[in-house]
Amino acid sequence: FFIFFFMGEKSLEVNAYIKKAAGFAKPILEHFRNLVHTACPTITETIKWGFPHFEYKGIVCSMAAFKNHCAIGFRKASLLKDPYRILQTNEKNGMGNFDKITSKDALAEDAILIAYIKEAVSLNENNIKSPIKHKSKTPLPAIPDALKKALLENKKASSTFANFSDSHKREYILWLNEAKTIQTFEKRLATTLAWLEKGKSRNWKYEK
Repeated sequence: FFIFFFMGEKSLEVNAYIKKAAGFAKPILEHFRNLVHTACPTITETIKWGFPHFEYKGIVCSMAAFKNHCAIGFRKASLLKDPYRILQTNEKNGMGNFDKITSKDALAEDAILIAYIKEAVSLNENNIKSPIKHKSKTPLPAIPDALKKALLENKKASSTFANFSDSHKREYILWLNEAKTIQTFEKRLATTLAWLEKGKSRNWKYEK
């Protein structure tokens, strides 16, 4: 059992974020938050990019709640020793360094997580930088013909799409290409046009 001491600053914004989270997510977020404060009593909290981050001489880690799962991530995950081989650093499951977390019981043991958090804090304490990633630019997938045609007929949506970054364009293209049926494709196309008319990206719900 661990006794939790809160000496760092607890953000009212993070309180509000947890309060608004789905019922299953609240105990996950609260528990991880407690562990972070136990590992580093002087840690501070903030909301960045729409979800909670914990900072000590820079970002240490973050947590986020989605509709059906939570995500927890370390800013310098690739530098952590990871003796228990529990971290994912290749983003295969999206944001975060663990599988999609759906219950508090799915978290690693408290002592393990505290050790990882302390190591992450130590990296910032010693000003150890993450290695620079040299990303090779992936060509943009071909725009589906149906989307091309629809954009020609919708100037507002076309303007938004044209001004988007390749990453935002790719999100919409892949979403459409992943449709399994014509009905699903047509529904996604209609949603795409509606969101583009409003200047929204594919993942606008998760953006601040």
